[in-house]
Amino acid sequence: MPKPIQEIASRLGIPPEALEMYGTNKAKVSPEKVKPGTGGQGRLIMVTAMTPTPAGEGKTTTAIGLADGLNLLGKNAVVAMREPSLGPVFGLKGGATGGGAARVIPSDEINLHFTGDIHAVTAAHNLLSAMVDNRLHFDVSCGLLDSRLVTWKRALDMDDRVLRDIVIGIGEPLRGIARETGFDITAASEVMAILCLARDLKDLKERLGRILVGYSPENKPVFAKQLKAQGAMAALLKDALKPNLVQTMEGTPAFIHGGPFANIAHGTSSLVASRLALNLADYVVTETGFASDLGAEKFFDIVLRTGDVPPPAACVIVATLRALKYHGGVKLEDLPKEDAAAVEQGFANLQKHIENVRLFGVPLVVALNKFSSDTEAEASALQALCRKEKAPFALSDVFTKGGAGGRELAGEVLKTMDGEIAQFKFLYPLDLPLLAKVEAVAKKVYGAASVAMEGKIRRKIQKIEADGFGGLPVCIAKTQYSLSADPESHGRPRDFILIVTDAAVSSGAGFVVIHCGDIMTMPGLPKIPAAERIDVTDGGEITGIS
Repeated sequence: MPKPIQEIASRLGIPPEALEMYGTNKAKVSPEKVKPGTGGQGRLIMVTAMTPTPAGEGKTTTAIGLADGLNLLGKNAVVAMREPSLGPVFGLKGGATGGGAARVIPSDEINLHFTGDIHAVTAAHNLLSAMVDNRLHFDVSCGLLDSRLVTWKRALDMDDRVLRDIVIGIGEPLRGIARETGFDITAASEVMAILCLARDLKDLKERLGRILVGYSPENKPVFAKQLKAQGAMAALLKDALKPNLVQTMEGTPAFIHGGPFANIAHGTSSLVASRLALNLADYVVTETGFASDLGAEKFFDIVLRTGDVPPPAACVIVATLRALKYHGGVKLEDLPKEDAAAVEQGFANLQKHIENVRLFGVPLVVALNKFSSDTEAEASALQALCRKEKAPFALSDVFTKGGAGGRELAGEVLKTMDGEIAQFKFLYPLDLPLLAKVEAVAKKVYGAASVAMEGKIRRKIQKIEADGFGGLPVCIAKTQYSLSADPESHGRPRDFILIVTDAAVSSGAGFVVIHCGDIMTMPGLPKIPAAERIDVTDGGEITGIS
């Protein structure tokens, strides 16, 4: 039975007046009404993974089980995660609240509307879109914005490929100015990134005002503050900025807030939630999207540059024998069969992720997330390979056993943090040219030999620098299914060329987005979407959300 959320809050020292209740089992927290804990700032534990596969790796499940395991060992631990997007929930992935005995609850409510944060981001994004087109309509050809140079699109929290490229304003003059635009999924919206990187309401409003919406007829940048949009946008986001408090199945406090994807955005939960958690708990377990080449790299090179949270004291890399075999060349349908040789072959992928975390000077533990098809021979092969890499190793059986199945991992993480002090360092300095930053990530983190692009993309990046954005970090948008930008290139690709296909400024969020390969900022539904198995009974019980 879930505990009343007031009881979970009380354990952390959160007073009743800081809670805004959403029923009995979830609440928003007003950080300014919470006094920091007496133990000083907590220690951050990041959970990342090896390159994802269609078989699933259970990174979120592991993060939840690790927090439960730490509490079973007598530690004061919380978990901080992102909110699920409706796109993956109804698309390919399904729910994102963990699995088995390691879940955050109420799972269905978290997976669907939750406290309305993502809806608020969508509304704020589209308010700015409407104000852009309103300005175009009334200014016609001699105004602030050039209709041909508008960069701001619209947003929707759903996988809908037909909205990637659209034409608006067709018809009589009252319809507005006809032009081409499109939709991004809300998780890729700069407004979502801003929500997760803002330190408070004032910072949120300032960042919203810095959003680049397009260019003037003189090809000069035009920002949201010039449309006087930031105040109304902030009004829509005022409550969404407050972190959400729920719990795991074992009563571990869980802050779930913000939802940027890591393949097309920066992929971590909000700074506000992380900072609050670190002020109240001794250990904060956070997960970053996808693998170390995406969410972890962006956490290190983008989020930590804000200075609002400390570097992780340790990093957990989640691996599965199924993923190792897949990266070793085994077909999806054959993954349940024992194949220790394929585990060794696929270890090259995990090995690169170990190298990536070490690039940033953070101690790590490899967590083997256990599945029922695993064999002792395969697990022993992986443990031996990790030993050869001098990478601490622990078995995680949290799906079946919850916190009890995370004790070994929790113990190994504590041992690693106490035995090795993090020596964090950024991958690149901010004064490097943008292309040099892209090359640093491509070569050092992905393993690319070089970076290439068409001349028009190179000129676009040069224009971004000329407009004053060259000092920002880069947020590379690429496939999550490979270290390269080719989703079919599994294992550890070497000597490949990273193809840059586009670039865009997220000046409010504070980074430059670099698009690579065929990455889309508006996903499409798969042939058999998860929505087909989701239903609600006559009694109101939702079924089919995994």
